[in-house]
Amino acid sequence: MTSQFESVVKADIERLVPLIESALMLPFSGGDAPKVRESMCYSLRAGGKRVRPILCLLSAESLGKPTVAALSCGIALEYVHTYSLIHDDLPAMDNDDTRRGKPTNHKVFGEGQAILAGDGLLTEAFGILARDNDMVPEQKVEAIKVLSEAAGWRGMVGGQSLDLEGESLVQDGEPYDYAHLQLIHRLKTGALLQASLEMGAIAVGADEAIRGSLREAGAALGLAFQIKDDILDATSTSEVMGKQVGKDEQRGKITYPKLLGLGGAQSALLAATERAVSLLEHLPNPCSLIAWANFLAERTK
Repeated sequence: MTSQFESVVKADIERLVPLIESALMLPFSGGDAPKVRESMCYSLRAGGKRVRPILCLLSAESLGKPTVAALSCGIALEYVHTYSLIHDDLPAMDNDDTRRGKPTNHKVFGEGQAILAGDGLLTEAFGILARDNDMVPEQKVEAIKVLSEAAGWRGMVGGQSLDLEGESLVQDGEPYDYAHLQLIHRLKTGALLQASLEMGAIAVGADEAIRGSLREAGAALGLAFQIKDDILDATSTSEVMGKQVGKDEQRGKITYPKLLGLGGAQSALLAATERAVSLLEHLPNPCSLIAWANFLAERTK
């Protein structure tokens, strides 16, 4: 079964990543501030799986529409994701020296430029949605609304804040339960993955019922993604991951393996993945999204 999922995912990557890469750098061809532009482009060019834009394009495709219709939404999601990685790596946050096997942005450009690069990518995400020539104004407003909610203090930013608070709770010996951990990751990781599926639906004019199904599937997928990240941080190596592993344990963070045990975390991962698949299988063309849901749960890095 794994090889079947992997083959679908590989084919999706081969056909969709070139489309994403062709559009990713277009807004950064000029400008009067070359250092921050270089800093932004450094992190965008660092690679990565491009999971969020791919899921966004596949969401459109799952509804029988062309993937290119959701391209601006996918690019906006990747800008927000890349900004979040730049800021997460800063000394005030996770204090990481490497990302995807390369020095982190602040190690190359300094903390000030790294902060500004993240700010620039975040704002550019909304600019590319506003400039989209294919979505009607109502679709643009909805896409901007969904992305701002997912990226902002009710979503990813709020999740990061709760994560920092959680570290303090652990250090102070305060209780930190499963519901709190789920809340952190629903916001910190799940919100943007949820937005990826919903924005693909918005870009092709899907109705609220379809958007709701994809929104719920994205939430389950986001939970599964974070559980798998926690498992890999506890079980993989820095060489495989391209970044330091085991830092969650060192910082005293509560993770799914620490709270539930490795077996319990694996069971939670399976349940979240099955939930995502059950919500996707009724779509007109769900094969790729289902393959990705299973592949992300089985990935090794």
